[in-house]
Amino acid sequence: MNQNTNKTVLILGANSDVAKQCIIQYLEKGFSVMAASRNTKSLEDFIVTNNLDQKKVTVLYFDAADFDSHQQFYNDLSVKPHIAVYSAGFLVDNQKALRDFKVAKQMMEVNYMGGVSILSIIAMDEINKNLERIIGLSSLSGVRGRKSNFVYGSTKAAFTQYLAGLRQELASRKITVNALVIGYIRTKINEGLELNESLIMEPDYVAKFIVNAGNSFTIVPNFKWKMIYHILRLLPESLAAKLP
Repeated sequence: MNQNTNKTVLILGANSDVAKQCIIQYLEKGFSVMAASRNTKSLEDFIVTNNLDQKKVTVLYFDAADFDSHQQFYNDLSVKPHIAVYSAGFLVDNQKALRDFKVAKQMMEVNYMGGVSILSIIAMDEINKNLERIIGLSSLSGVRGRKSNFVYGSTKAAFTQYLAGLRQELASRKITVNALVIGYIRTKINEGLELNESLIMEPDYVAKFIVNAGNSFTIVPNFKWKMIYHILRLLPESLAAKLP
């Protein structure tokens, strides 16, 4: 019998392409999945189209930016999760974000504030003895500020730092926190962008790193992106300023 048969994973922002692949892969590993998103119809269609076990997948409504609803959402979960994955994300062009604070604020709410809100609720429930791991999806965009995307990048940088502190907070309870620091993925959020094809990862490839996350805090899928990650961290400011 699969050792994960009685374990449950909660995926928040489950309508993303990567999250949908996580649903498939967690099911293959024997988990039950609670898939939470604003677009529940899309998730229900995905489950039917891919012939997924509907007894093992529960679709829930979750709005990352509706902070006041998060405590009730968590209270209403029929089973408290062993693993929580925060994959909600929102991206707009940097110039648009600079000129329209409403969309900049939406990125902050979805990418950072929503994660802090719901993950703190999950993490601070010490009655839930199931909780083993929290995984947050961050981005290479949050490693260094760059002219092309620093508003979006700032939300991911903040989320990464939150996860780093949460990892320390939960260490005494033997709960692992991981940050997936991800580069370009062939997903809806990147449609229409001019990206280096050789660096684009497929959603199912990235999902494998999430579903098989180990003990390391920072997980960077793909060796090319690992190299870029380390270069970005160490690049002198004079050179970083020349990046697009």
